[in-house]
Amino acid sequence: MTGEAAAPAPGPAAKSAAPPPPRTKWRAPVLSRRAQLALAVAAIVGGAVLPFFFSAGGGFIEDATLALAYIVMALGLNIIVGFAGLLDLGYVAFFAIGAYTMGYFGSLFHIEANGGEGFHLLVTGAAAELPGIHLNFLIIVVLAIVATTIAGMVIGLPTLRLRGDYIAIVTLAFGEIVGRIAINGDEITGFGTKLTNGRQGITPVDKIDLPFLAPFTSLELRPWYWVAFAMVLIALFVNFRLRDSRLGRAWIALREDEVAAVSMGVPQVKTKLLAYGTGAAFGGISGAFLGSYLNTVNADQFQFSFSIFVLAMIILGGLGSIWGVVVGAVALSFINNRLIPDVLNGVPAKIGLDFDLTELSFGIFGFLLVIMMILRPEGLIPERRRQIELSEGIEDLAVDEDAVVQSRVP
Repeated sequence: MTGEAAAPAPGPAAKSAAPPPPRTKWRAPVLSRRAQLALAVAAIVGGAVLPFFFSAGGGFIEDATLALAYIVMALGLNIIVGFAGLLDLGYVAFFAIGAYTMGYFGSLFHIEANGGEGFHLLVTGAAAELPGIHLNFLIIVVLAIVATTIAGMVIGLPTLRLRGDYIAIVTLAFGEIVGRIAINGDEITGFGTKLTNGRQGITPVDKIDLPFLAPFTSLELRPWYWVAFAMVLIALFVNFRLRDSRLGRAWIALREDEVAAVSMGVPQVKTKLLAYGTGAAFGGISGAFLGSYLNTVNADQFQFSFSIFVLAMIILGGLGSIWGVVVGAVALSFINNRLIPDVLNGVPAKIGLDFDLTELSFGIFGFLLVIMMILRPEGLIPERRRQIELSEGIEDLAVDEDAVVQSRVP
């Protein structure tokens, strides 16, 4: 019998040779813009009414105010480290410059100013009658932004041709230089005044005096909280706008591949300097606020360990992740100011050990970071790009970015 033979039916061997169906990876759902707006409004309202549930001068409001100030600093450092990928180990310098700006223009430090009668601008209450220089807090904040932005660009200039560990060394040196000047500045005089007051510090510092409001006091902490909360909202708005802007994409391009970014026309010098200057400005704002809130500007506040403390907030929350930085700053702030000294400090004594747990604070932070690097290196709330690189694979990056871009399109 002639003709074509019928094809054999596929047997078990043929079925097993078929390629397995592609695995689908679970992805977090992307919230709509309306859902994101609703969550943002709920968070703002909840944060604004939170002080009414606690004592006006209690420890919780005090710790929460410090946490909010640290969030502003962490968001500023995240621009440098998270967005632009420039390691900065001297961020405490910008805190110092902002705080000293508050001390110079809001205290008795220049007691001989204007022939001993003082110089006053838009201040009320006791500050309007004291010698020295006393400017309105909003004016001092603007001066702090200018001073720290210039300082940030100055520190950025030597790092333009450096990468990796070399950038860390330069920024560390800058932070140590500012710290040494703060300690020994009482021996540097000019124009009839000292550069700093050394470890004696500048105290008292003027309280915040906003238009149409009474000057703040040390016993009523709710106004301090609300000012810090407003600073956080402004910092978040600026961070989100910068991340999605042309400049933010240039920072990310330099972070991912500097050679490719420059070859595609990204201006390296301008982009890096703007990252340093913008991040430093947030440090200056928070430094001016803390100078007034703590009522003192002391050289011992500006230690290298503080730079590591702020950097740990970013690593804990997630490099480049705005909400992750907020969570990391709140977590480490309350661990440092509430959990260790008030809750866990007596634990060693209960088991027969003679030391305070506060002496091991930075050891505890280091242990937390090691655990994070092992269990979740991308952070608590990671940036989507970094999460893909560390856990899902680089091949999924383009597909995932399309979904992220579509979610941002109104």
